[in-house]
Amino acid sequence: IAAHLLNLPTELLEYILCFPVLKHVDICNVSCCCKRLHDVCHGRGKVWGHQYKLRWPRLQRFYRQNECCDWLREYKTRHRVGIQIHSTVESISKRFFTEVVLGDSFAEIESLGMPEHFCEDELLFILSSDKRKSLTLKYYAKKILYFLRQQNILRSLKTFLEQPAEQQSSLEGAVLVDQYCNPLADVTVDSISAQLDEIAEKVKKMLRIKNASHPSLRITQGDRFVVEDFELQRQVLWALNSVLYEQLQYKGNEFDYYNPLNSYIHQVLLRHTGIPISLSVLYMTLAQKLGVQLEPVNFPNHFLLRWCQKPRGSEDIYDFVYIDAFGKGKQLTAKECEYLIGHQVTADYYSAINTTEVLLRMVGNLEGNEKSYQLLRDSLDLYLTINPDNVQYLLLQARLYFHLGIWPEKVLDILQHIQALDPSQHGAVGYLVQHTLEHIQHKKHPAAPEVKMRSVSEHREVKYSVGLIMKHKRSGYNCVIYGWDPKCTMSQEWITTMRVHQLSNGASQPFYNVLVQDGTCRYAAQENLEPHSAPLEIGHQEVGRYFSEFADTHYVANEELQTRYPEDMDKTLDTVQELYHRLTPGCITHNPKTL
Repeated sequence: IAAHLLNLPTELLEYILCFPVLKHVDICNVSCCCKRLHDVCHGRGKVWGHQYKLRWPRLQRFYRQNECCDWLREYKTRHRVGIQIHSTVESISKRFFTEVVLGDSFAEIESLGMPEHFCEDELLFILSSDKRKSLTLKYYAKKILYFLRQQNILRSLKTFLEQPAEQQSSLEGAVLVDQYCNPLADVTVDSISAQLDEIAEKVKKMLRIKNASHPSLRITQGDRFVVEDFELQRQVLWALNSVLYEQLQYKGNEFDYYNPLNSYIHQVLLRHTGIPISLSVLYMTLAQKLGVQLEPVNFPNHFLLRWCQKPRGSEDIYDFVYIDAFGKGKQLTAKECEYLIGHQVTADYYSAINTTEVLLRMVGNLEGNEKSYQLLRDSLDLYLTINPDNVQYLLLQARLYFHLGIWPEKVLDILQHIQALDPSQHGAVGYLVQHTLEHIQHKKHPAAPEVKMRSVSEHREVKYSVGLIMKHKRSGYNCVIYGWDPKCTMSQEWITTMRVHQLSNGASQPFYNVLVQDGTCRYAAQENLEPHSAPLEIGHQEVGRYFSEFADTHYVANEELQTRYPEDMDKTLDTVQELYHRLTPGCITHNPKTL
């Protein structure tokens, strides 16, 4: 049989060896049988190409169709990267468990010198594995992926800013801002442009009703045609307003103005809702696609567009019509713009601005959107990439990192840069340098984590344990316990504000750190909590930091959390078993994982 097999044509042998049931180990074994099969399974051949594509289908977009490649070498490299990434993620989870906010913890991934697309593919593979298992591995894999993508986007933004101003597109810049703040979302310039092209086609249909011979109807994608006649331009803007605000119901978000989603272009397109600057970028891009040139205006408190009414351009503010994209495309005179904000402004505020200034305004809107350290970090990173020598923002970034206790070496670099730019800041810089150096010394000799034993007498009142899924008796929220104290450890101010004294057992009862279903972290009194009668997964982004898996009735503490609460897992299982028997009397099972 073997002899007959070896006499088969190479194409047929390749076909047989590409059967899906055969894995890379099988191909290695086959290739060792004889020279004939070794030659059929050569590195650049069809067999190893099939194995590579079968195991890592997401990577196919990095290769041209029918590309001649050493697939065996690619397979070995990708396999080796997978092992390295797993090892690095596992080590990070142990080393950085105590960090509240991670700083440069993932920079070492970049220093490994591995192909970037292989690293990302392995991280995505980890994230797509069994939903309830390996939660800690996924938690850190997600953070590493977030970090790597942000570094890529920053490099893309720097390249974008190096282009001549006339080649910079406000839409592309806005997409880069969106991508940096949402690095795990599938947002690309091509996908956003495709959605705008669809809207532009709808506008053309509306325009055809108004003027069947309008020159904008002949514009194809990529054309840089400009409509010169003002009446024809007016028809385009009429059709654009009809489609955008009447047909598609785009609107300004007056009720939740500072929600960051209003600033992200992909969310504006998804929700048909935005703020003046994000809607203006869309409006200006659509008008340009249809041959009408509009310019961005950095008007105070309300971003606008301007439309020149003179054939050869002008700098007289009264030669422009101003468009309020937030106000359904309403066209305003210069005087009416002042009524919009309730006070007079100088002529400078009516000037057109470049793309860099548009992005600075957009990033500035993100800073105060919500009480989120991550969003503040992202907005500062973006602002200082665009304007790297702004002392005020550099000082804010240094203070933020110092406050969070992260990236002390970078804090020192920032402070050195500030001192070089503005020596008058030596007081603030000196204070931060001193305390940052103390922080670096402290990190070299970290304190041992506190271990809480349930068997200790002062802990005897603690009824519940880490991993239990609870329900708050008063507020009704679902949560999981990730820590506890025998008594309330919060400040007197917090105790008074939260009216702890009104509880029957006051502050002297056990309190629990809980991750809540709504994404918040809370500190709850024992008398307000009860085990959930129908345990469910808690959709909180920090679950993986403390737990390795969801076991149907409870969460299993990861190695790091078990080190801090070594006796809690047995208590968790006992509580789950007790609850199960109470709800299902007569059942004899003793394995809560089977519930």
